[in-house]
Amino acid sequence: MKAAAKRNNQGLIKVFTRGLVVLFLALLPLWAWAEPLDINTATADQLAAAMVGVGKAKAETIVKDRDAHGPFKSVEDMERVQGIGKATISKNKDKLMVKGAAPAVPAPAAPKP
Repeated sequence: MKAAAKRNNQGLIKVFTRGLVVLFLALLPLWAWAEPLDINTATADQLAAAMVGVGKAKAETIVKDRDAHGPFKSVEDMERVQGIGKATISKNKDKLMVKGAAPAVPAPAAPKP
């Protein structure tokens, strides 16, 4: 009797485990399609969580730079932050964005003589 109960419990554990794996795999695409993070409004914690190769200290440096020098014009503009280079931006470009980034406005034409 005990052996039968043990086999039954093992069977339930296998079914439960498989169910969790299926649920995880079903929800994975929803996480992968999450909207990119706006680097001009994100907190240091949000940046650290979203960016590959960026921890809490580097994320705080990004926020301090943004506070001191104004919003970033593009994701690539983060290169101005010490410790953030092209490789870091390349790894994270699909996870980041700048909302409402105004297109570059051309300088007014010089007056004609």
